Amino acid sequence: MSSKAYTFNTLSVSVPKTFVYHVELNRPKQLNAQTEEMWTELKNCFEAINVDPDCRVVVISGNGKMFTAGLDFKVALENSQELSEIEDVARKAKFLRATIDKGQTAFTSMEMCNKPVLAAVHNACIGAGVSLITAADVRYCTKDAWFQVKEVLLGITCDVGALQRLPKVVGFNGLVREICYTARKFTAEEASKIGLVTSVFEDKESMMAGVLQIAQEIASNSPVAVQGTKRSLVFSRDHSTRDGLEHVATMNQGMLQSEDFITGVTALATKQKDIEFSKL
Repeated sequence: MSSKAYTFNTLSVSVPKTFVYHVELNRPKQLNAQTEEMWTELKNCFEAINVDPDCRVVVISGNGKMFTAGLDFKVALENSQELSEIEDVARKAKFLRATIDKGQTAFTSMEMCNKPVLAAVHNACIGAGVSLITAADVRYCTKDAWFQVKEVLLGITCDVGALQRLPKVVGFNGLVREICYTARKFTAEEASKIGLVTSVFEDKESMMAGVLQIAQEIASNSPVAVQGTKRSLVFSRDHSTRDGLEHVATMNQGMLQSEDFITGVTALATKQKDIEFSKL
């Protein structure tokens, strides 16, 4: 792993298993509260991972007491001095739009990364944290985890992804609206019930062991097939069935000529186990 490509102030990147990268939100003293710097580093990190042949799966978690406390409003208020010096409303709006775009781009970079992203949540996942995890492919949590789309309590509309992705993860229904309108906390049990998380673990240690095992299983499969599957799933979510079929057919025109297809079919026919696929 290139140390230069993965050296950050607010993130920690490690390789716990072959082809599996672990990205940690790494502001534990600030409860992993998110700043513009973290958003920029998330974008840079996942753009680098996207083209890194040594990575096939990403696990994202939080270092310290909790997954994330959401937006770091202390830092945001300190940075608001620049905004206060702008008098014109149009220019204030342009300034604020640039900040919003950083948050949206940070989380979208996880979705656009071809490598599957598994989010492992412990303790609290608040505000922008929900926006972050809904951009991941799969979510897991500990028994003591809780979630909150908190923005309405602060007099703002969530603008970095939760309102757009949460309904697509758990379904367009009144419960999502209730969660977002009331800003109420909901537990790991409810998160599992509505389909926000796939599994609930006893504690962080068992969660990380379990999620890394799942990541390792994914990483053992053909990177051509797994990455193509993610792209097709993301595309099909936002398009019609007909468009999705056309997309995957066009993609597979090339993928079905890959050595991975021959390797996989041969292994199945010969009942070969522990096959290894080349880096992509």
